Amino acid sequence: MAEDSPAAASPVSTPAPVTMDTLVSLCKRRGFVFPSSEIYGGLNGFFDYGPLGSELRRNIRNAWWEDMVHRRDDIVGLDASIISHPKVWEASGHVGGFSDPMVDCKESKQRYRADQLFFGAVIVAGEKIGYVSVLEDAGMQKEADEQANDMKRKLAKQGALEPVALQDYTNAKPEEYDLIPSPATGKPGSLTAPRDFNLMFETHVGAMRDESAVAYLRPETAQGMFFNFKNVVDTTRVKLPFGIAQIGRSFRNEITPRNFIFRSREFEQMEMEYFIHPEADWQKEHRDWINWCKNWLISIGLPADKLSEFDHPKAKLAFYSRGTTDIMFNYPFGVQELWGIAARGDYDLQQHIKHSGKALDYFEEATKTRVVPHVIEPAVGVDRIFLAVMCSAYYEDTVEGEKRIVLRLHPRLAPYKVGIFPLVKNKPELLARAEALCAKLKRRWNVFWDVSGAIGRRYRRMDEIGTPFCVTVDFDTIEKDGSVTLRERDSTKQVRLSEAELIKELSRQIDGY
Repeated sequence: MAEDSPAAASPVSTPAPVTMDTLVSLCKRRGFVFPSSEIYGGLNGFFDYGPLGSELRRNIRNAWWEDMVHRRDDIVGLDASIISHPKVWEASGHVGGFSDPMVDCKESKQRYRADQLFFGAVIVAGEKIGYVSVLEDAGMQKEADEQANDMKRKLAKQGALEPVALQDYTNAKPEEYDLIPSPATGKPGSLTAPRDFNLMFETHVGAMRDESAVAYLRPETAQGMFFNFKNVVDTTRVKLPFGIAQIGRSFRNEITPRNFIFRSREFEQMEMEYFIHPEADWQKEHRDWINWCKNWLISIGLPADKLSEFDHPKAKLAFYSRGTTDIMFNYPFGVQELWGIAARGDYDLQQHIKHSGKALDYFEEATKTRVVPHVIEPAVGVDRIFLAVMCSAYYEDTVEGEKRIVLRLHPRLAPYKVGIFPLVKNKPELLARAEALCAKLKRRWNVFWDVSGAIGRRYRRMDEIGTPFCVTVDFDTIEKDGSVTLRERDSTKQVRLSEAELIKELSRQIDGY
């Protein structure tokens, strides 16, 4: 090991859960995510991905596509347009029923989703003394109980205070509207009754601006795989069961975008429709895909203990749904849906058959019969995985008494795979050797060149953006055996390797072979 290189030291981890404020700050400061149109004050619900964020996002997409499509024999890809014929959305039910319940505060003019606004009666010694309201988050029960305690104290009520039984505002009775306070003002009676708000972005196609030109930005990518079902079957050699996968942008005019990129108005989806025979064991197929999705999340670095499952109650399923299970992730703002796996029956294909008048069935050679397949749909948002990955990767370590922020990103996802450092920048032979190595590695991976500052500082900069490996070219490289120092991010351990050994080791760690 070169004398000028810092000695390897094991980091001491600080078990401090990341907060959203910390994560948002890091994303802005290091070029992962920016508020969109920030110089004009931003636009709520829209975000821009910076140099590092665009790389991480691309790597998430590529990893999913490679594992979902390239490494399987039963799934093919599709890339449908963002704007489709408006009858697509009539057939799918989005025009008539794709809405969220909206409620306004008449005093503050703030707008809320009614199913994310919770209220409850304040009961002291069996007597109802008022209501409190809170917005949905991980700490809402505590907040509601604190508000109830404040109300009890202000009204000088004696007796035992019951815990507030929270329910969302869609369950409020008309006679309660005047009693429930607004979260913005605390004033009872300032909230409107819930009303439906369609989430689709409307636009116009062509020169006219009348009803005949109305179209929509797609609210989901799934329908493209349904109305292209016959095209895929006719142009490929797929046989049941098989899947059609797609990655693409979707748009929903969310009433209250929140929690950073978790719920935004423009987002990217990775969806796959897995078509099965109507008589197939759908429960087994559904379970298999739940397991596949969970294992894939673990393979890219999400901790198993932060993942859980939520089975949608039968009473709340859509009439055509056989079952839906969400893989949940423990975000800083609470346990929320990450990946939904739905057994949708044959509803979508049947709807498009009905509205288009075209046959969207599958001819089974073995039985010489035509069937309309049923479907299992694993659907996940790139942005939600991005956020889960960042939350999982964030650590604060102490190395040799110095605090460092380190993103322990899986090498497959890291924006930069390797940092290349010449030990000093005033030695032409050393620089030339480092530049040659950098050019060679660039043919395989995205690498970062850095000659500024002490080696230790350069390591810390790479740690903070998640670069898993750093390579230092030093005097031993050019004066002795040509070996370089490979430093691993998480353990900070360093080893001397020849150039051939280096490439072999990086291939193993980054590409898995």
